[in-house]
Amino acid sequence: ISTHEMNETYDVVVCGTGLIECILSGLLSQEGKKVLHIDRNPFYGGEGASVNLTNLWKIFREKEEPNKELGHNRDWNIDLIPKYIMYGGKLVKILLKTRVSKYLEWKPIDGTYVLQNKEGGFFSKGGLKIFKVPVTPKEALASDLMGLFEKRRCQKFLEAIQNFEEKNPKTYEGIKPNNPAKELLAKYELEENTVDFIGHAVALYTNDSFLNRPAIELIRKIQLYMDSMGKNPSPFIYPIFGLGGIPEGFSRISAVNGGTFMLNTDITEVLYENGKVVGVKGPDGIAKCSTLICDPTYAIKCGLKDRVKQV
Repeated sequence: ISTHEMNETYDVVVCGTGLIECILSGLLSQEGKKVLHIDRNPFYGGEGASVNLTNLWKIFREKEEPNKELGHNRDWNIDLIPKYIMYGGKLVKILLKTRVSKYLEWKPIDGTYVLQNKEGGFFSKGGLKIFKVPVTPKEALASDLMGLFEKRRCQKFLEAIQNFEEKNPKTYEGIKPNNPAKELLAKYELEENTVDFIGHAVALYTNDSFLNRPAIELIRKIQLYMDSMGKNPSPFIYPIFGLGGIPEGFSRISAVNGGTFMLNTDITEVLYENGKVVGVKGPDGIAKCSTLICDPTYAIKCGLKDRVKQV
């Protein structure tokens, strides 16, 4: 894009191509707003980008060259913030609703596993073994992760969660959703190892604080995991060209609806009149606007630390 594009008047200027900025850029363009979207980087995604080897080295080893043994740039899309996407989650619903999904190619993850250390029982003391995470009542019965009696208890627990409807108290079967989750787990007499993989491998909590939180939170997370399974071998999917394809997909929505994009472009100043934003200034000129959306790094660089709140 030429510098001429910078020296125009827009409804909205968006700085940064992170996921949030790209979603807003796409939606605002769909609503008929004239949008200028800029990024100081030569790639989309901001801090959540998927970068090739050249850009990876620029970020982390600026004075070095990538090792030639690693192959070609085109063979690499490295996520700066690696994550999987839950098939039944809100992000997938947004991608489908906005039709960004048509710009992405997905691969289901082949399975979810836990490394379990169990003393005694079905293998030797102190031994480590890998197990597939059982999610359905049928999988619980077939799993080697638990002994025979624990399988039955886990099966009953998962059946109760599967049948639970938050808006239908008749499905509660004695479950008290507002009581601590540890009471729900104790109701089904689940062993510590079972509670461990349900809490961390299914509900995906990163610590044990969920045990003292309302049981309904745990139930929702387990149901999301179950709902995400569908016909897939696991509840997770992944865009084959990296997570950076998601913000780039929203940027395409913006471009299709008339949005203007400028990569390798930074701003040096936010312009105000009577306390209101009227534009942004950069090396390539001044873009006038009545609304500015930016990731915090752009505000801080322009001396607007008082507008940034760390959360």
